[in-house]
Amino acid sequence: MSVSREFLWMLIGTAVVTFIPRTLPLILISRLKLPGYVMKFLKHVPLAVMTALVAQAVLTEGEAWISPDNLEWAAFIPTLAVALLTRSLLLTVVTGVVCTALLAWLPL
Repeated sequence: MSVSREFLWMLIGTAVVTFIPRTLPLILISRLKLPGYVMKFLKHVPLAVMTALVAQAVLTEGEAWISPDNLEWAAFIPTLAVALLTRSLLLTVVTGVVCTALLAWLPL
């Protein structure tokens, strides 16, 4: 399979266009001394983003909210427990991914 030159340039262009708006603000902000209230606000951004993603995934599926067919709820419950007990975003994400993968893999 060969890749055309045009496709390669499109791929590089889209990568650059995606990369710049995500990294440039981080580079600029990391060099600034931000006030305390801004740092306090930014501390809550990962939690807000994670909550929005989880709520969208769990609450907008076609199945009934709590049913044997809804694997999202079955994975959500242990994930929520880990989040509340550890307050670690990394452990919460890993728990959610592992629970979802196990539930999808197990024959239920």
